[in-house]
Amino acid sequence: MLQVFIKHTSASLTINENADSTVRADFESHINIMVPENAPYYLHDYEGSDDMPAHIKSSLMGASVQIPISNGKLNLGIWQGIYLCEHRNNASGRNLVISYFGV
Repeated sequence: MLQVFIKHTSASLTINENADSTVRADFESHINIMVPENAPYYLHDYEGSDDMPAHIKSSLMGASVQIPISNGKLNLGIWQGIYLCEHRNNASGRNLVISYFGV
């Protein structure tokens, strides 16, 4: 089993279709409508208008993914890929912890 964990609260990891780039574009468009910037009820905006939306998006999508490994290879579905979702407009680097365990 492979586990990938992101050590940040304004980016996330998820698994989704990775064969057609329009899926990623639609995904981003939709989540930006679901969790907009500049909502009048956000109190946490210390780092800009994308600050609180980034935290909400990160919690909705998650901080880790687990992928089975079979015969030494990731056992993802044929169309699947791992997305590192950046929710800040101007993020500086991201750190991942990658762990492998099992037989």
